[in-house]
Amino acid sequence: MSGQGETTRATSSGTTSPFDVATWCAAQGWPVHPLAPGRKTPAANCAACREHTHPPQACPCTAAGKWCHGFHAATTDSARLSAWWAEQASFGVGVSCGPAGLVVLDVDAHSAEVPERDRLLPGIAIHQGVNLDGLASGFDTLALLAAYRGEPNPAQDESTLRVRTPSGGLHIWYRVTEPGARYRSSTGSSPKVALAWQVDVRAVGGYIVAPATRTPGGTYDPVGPARLPAPLPDWLAAELTRTGHLVGGDGTARPAAPASRRPALKPDATGAHRLLDPLLREVHGCAGVPQGASFTEKLNRAAYTAGGLVAAGHLTDAEARELLTAAADEARPHQTHRSLAIINSALSAGLHRPLHLKGRP
Repeated sequence: MSGQGETTRATSSGTTSPFDVATWCAAQGWPVHPLAPGRKTPAANCAACREHTHPPQACPCTAAGKWCHGFHAATTDSARLSAWWAEQASFGVGVSCGPAGLVVLDVDAHSAEVPERDRLLPGIAIHQGVNLDGLASGFDTLALLAAYRGEPNPAQDESTLRVRTPSGGLHIWYRVTEPGARYRSSTGSSPKVALAWQVDVRAVGGYIVAPATRTPGGTYDPVGPARLPAPLPDWLAAELTRTGHLVGGDGTARPAAPASRRPALKPDATGAHRLLDPLLREVHGCAGVPQGASFTEKLNRAAYTAGGLVAAGHLTDAEARELLTAAADEARPHQTHRSLAIINSALSAGLHRPLHLKGRP
């Protein structure tokens, strides 16, 4: 591995040592922790931690410099890394994604029974006319999600670090660039929070195996030209938000917008506006709260609802976009590109679920 002018040392066999992988990752600002030799699971806890169940956050082992509790012990401290790999040179390397500011798509290629089409892309209704013959893995569902959104397939994104796994899967690394944005981990089989079937998300509360780590099954090999993560694409950030992955704050702190700049929503007696206007007001209300206002979730909800109203013929697409962008720009005037990505994604999702009212406008 190399990047930003740094190159790891090699062992006498010509391969990169685990310690060098660990120090290279730490140099990128990614906290790391040991993996059990030859495995992709964290190194075993000490005897006391194995025998007595307790919250990892309250464990004294971390402060004492031990590696107990996996990614909870991850660090960039060079002295601690030296001590860990001096004790066991064959440890593998795990990267704690949340503190590293990383979101990694873990695309599985395992053989598994394909679920019903309504579980392939959570929240997106795949029309019966879409031919799914041959769909067999996370590579297929990720490509399908990108196609639905009219975006490039992340599995083919040569601008970012991609790592082929020994089992034939792919890790697609991205870094979170929006201040305050944090995304949770998930599994592609989850019925509650998932991006796509057989596509796991490694983020807050999870870790990823570092590139160049070796196991008996093979090596985690970087593919393509990139050796560092690219910024998380706006459309993927919007999809993660839509599917319930966003946690924590939602953007750069900025002064509250003066009330005089806040355009009033025109009253409308139609059922569509009675339904949509309160959601738009919630988005507008974020203008006075620069952080912690759940702006992204509120805009996503408003846009999804608007998409359903458009699909049912109660609003035109142009009308919906005008209302949504006006509300978003007022609340967060300096993140127009990000807001548009959220609007586009949620509107598109809503279009698959027409929202029929009792009476047409």
